[in-house]
Amino acid sequence: MFRLWGKEFKDNKMLRDTVVCDDTDDTRTHKIFNALDQICYEFDLSKPIWLDVTINEFKRHAKARFYQDSFVDTIDFDYLEIQVIEEG
Repeated sequence: MFRLWGKEFKDNKMLRDTVVCDDTDDTRTHKIFNALDQICYEFDLSKPIWLDVTINEFKRHAKARFYQDSFVDTIDFDYLEIQVIEEG
């Protein structure tokens, strides 16, 4: 079971969150991208751009934050955070 937790934050407060579960035989990378797509769909967001700093942060901590510079559209929160909470 693979689970990714998506959270929106503004002023250090979580506005909303969701957990996406994936039982497929996809690669870890595909599971992450598919889960992020589902989170963006649920939160009605455009898909963020993976900047180099975001990729490096995710590789180190299995957690990444997407700020305004990762989105084409204007966002009404400070950042979107994704975190792997279960792999297996």
